[in-house]
Amino acid sequence: MSKRILITGAASGFGKIAAFDLAKKGHKVIATAQVYPQMSDLIREAKEQGVEITVDKLDVTNAADIAYITQKYHIDILISNAGIMEGGPIAEQPIALIRSMFDVNVFGGLQLAQGFIKKFIDEKRPGKIVFTTSMGELWTVPYVAAYCASKHAMGSIAEGLKTELAPFNIKIATCNPGIFGTGFNERGVDTIFRWYNPETNFTAPSAFDGTIEALASQFDPQSMAECIVDVALDENSNFRNVYPKETEDFVKQLQADAWTAKS
Repeated sequence: MSKRILITGAASGFGKIAAFDLAKKGHKVIATAQVYPQMSDLIREAKEQGVEITVDKLDVTNAADIAYITQKYHIDILISNAGIMEGGPIAEQPIALIRSMFDVNVFGGLQLAQGFIKKFIDEKRPGKIVFTTSMGELWTVPYVAAYCASKHAMGSIAEGLKTELAPFNIKIATCNPGIFGTGFNERGVDTIFRWYNPETNFTAPSAFDGTIEALASQFDPQSMAECIVDVALDENSNFRNVYPKETEDFVKQLQADAWTAKS
């Protein structure tokens, strides 16, 4: 059966790939982008590929955008995928940057979800929300600790929603990507050097050695987008979906090691 699916952060990366894949499977997709130029690019690319999707503007930090979108669309599934990364040592990272990241990754995602949850309940019908979090929801990567904190927060919110909304037949899931080559990670690294100054910050420049090399062998984002699609469409999916398997195994080992870590 065809589903009505709204995806945030669909201008690039997992969101765009998932939007096109779902549309090709026959679902009615509303692909949203933060700004109008991204909308134009999406419309053009969809036309070039012969894909039928609806494209709309949604900045998840804009309350008016959220109100407009939740009023306009009746959906079955929300894929809450929009997110940003601000990197750097958290002991020195400007609070304003951390706050802006939480506005997108946590408060924006939650406010949008609340709007559609209210609509599901008012209309007395089931629904599903899939949050794209991160492997960083489940452990803390050095020098992107604030980003991981935002994903920890979204994971906790998702878990709370899962329990609280079960009586209303509204299902919640998270997708937790490992390191994928969408460009997102590189942009996150770039954000550090917009404020970090080795002459005034106490964190040594050597702390960032190996960062570029670590991003040289990332996974193909197509496979992660397919995971998101599968989770969204599966009426009995797992709540938490860490992908790929080697990342899941790595995170589980880190979580086990955390019980004996010293201060």
